[in-house]
Amino acid sequence: MGDAPPDATARTVIDCTGQVVAPGFIDLHSHADFTIRDALTAEACIRQGVTTIVTGNCGSSPFPITPERRQAIDMTLARPGSRTAEAPWEDFDGFAREVQAAAPCVNVAALVGHGALRVAAIGTRLRPATAEETVTMLKLLAQAAEQGVFGLSTGLIYAPGSFAGTEEVVALATEARRADLLYSTHMRDEGDDLIEAVTEAIETARRSGVRLQISHLKAMGPVNHGKVHQALALIDSAVEEGLDVACDVYPYTASSTRLTSRLPNWALDGGPEALLERLEDPETRERIASELRTRIGRTFLPEGTVLAAMPSGRYSRWVGSSIQEIATAVGRDPAHVSLDILRAHDATVWIVNHAMSQADVDTVLRHDSSAVASDGWELDTTGDGHPHPRHFGSFARVLAEYARDRRVVTLPEAVRKMTALPASRVGITDRGTLEEGKTADLTVFDPTTIADTATYDAPQSYAQGTHHVLVNGSLVLHHGAFSGNRPGRVLRKNP
Repeated sequence: MGDAPPDATARTVIDCTGQVVAPGFIDLHSHADFTIRDALTAEACIRQGVTTIVTGNCGSSPFPITPERRQAIDMTLARPGSRTAEAPWEDFDGFAREVQAAAPCVNVAALVGHGALRVAAIGTRLRPATAEETVTMLKLLAQAAEQGVFGLSTGLIYAPGSFAGTEEVVALATEARRADLLYSTHMRDEGDDLIEAVTEAIETARRSGVRLQISHLKAMGPVNHGKVHQALALIDSAVEEGLDVACDVYPYTASSTRLTSRLPNWALDGGPEALLERLEDPETRERIASELRTRIGRTFLPEGTVLAAMPSGRYSRWVGSSIQEIATAVGRDPAHVSLDILRAHDATVWIVNHAMSQADVDTVLRHDSSAVASDGWELDTTGDGHPHPRHFGSFARVLAEYARDRRVVTLPEAVRKMTALPASRVGITDRGTLEEGKTADLTVFDPTTIADTATYDAPQSYAQGTHHVLVNGSLVLHHGAFSGNRPGRVLRKNP
């Protein structure tokens, strides 16, 4: 440790000998807007050095909410009995006030979700937006931008976002461009039609002029492994053309998502209640099962689809088991078992989906434009179920396995992908680098001991090796112990 200036004074001196002092990490892809009010210390983040989370991804945000459609807003990520599920707000301003009043440990930078905009304007029906409904969505997006959100997100693989055509998305992306917002997309497909989905996303950026962030780029299913090379080539070509396109990635070969995302769009028309009614009709149920079977061995792998979380019910004891294990035990085929589980648990079932290749993850992480993200929402180990380990270990895993042990990326490059790069993508200008005048979000970690400890078998385990973390200049982790300070802020674009 070098000598301090002779006139320097400090209440606390931190010896960082042998440690890495880095800007606080920025998680570019989080869903913790649904959980932050119930896990204010955000220990899963802080123990990895994450000081800012970017929420509202995949088209899902807890705002805006119109009074007449309040019950239709998707709150399935919120914990049972959560205050967030009550949603005592209608817009980003109201949400921000509630979160700030709760005093979180980390900073929150929000995107507004297309799915929430669509529910507010249309509901959960499978149909194109009318001209009037499109205007409503554009007005709600403009209002969110004026209130300080950093971007717009879509979840084009999830209902009701998947019900929208390209023209609707382009219209919203054009408004996002007008407001200088980032457009982040969970694309329409990550398997058989991955390349077509990347092409659609880039065409949206081309037509609207928006800055494009392709969320957690991956190729799902063995028949699609290797397609990430072509996807990255399309990104490179778009950048050469003059478009602003980048991506992010989490360092695992399994994803985590809703089991309903495996189903055809028509089965989801009208929301979960309508799906449950369809599952009661034998003929309709068989039609859904038949379409689900066509994906087996491609993008739906029953042996790799593991139950992660769901409301209490008939299959609760099988959390942590695969669809194939359950099917074998009960003597039914995997498609019908999947529908049985959805029917028994209010169509609200989360899965961990083992369907990616390690080589593809390495390839995407190496790419210059890819930022590290968690795609997480579990902020501490008090939640139920059997969640994906990415909630607790994504950033530490990159520093340990991918930088230190396997040298897929260098340590400085890994840190850039967690700090300056995500800050530049979102448009956060006062964080992400260590410079005089910038906000003091800092993380200090030991590069020889930093490690993720969460596994697929035992996921609820915090990372180790982070010794000190400052958020907005306040120590929240000191010598590995929490200080009790909760200095996080809800950030706003151009406050």
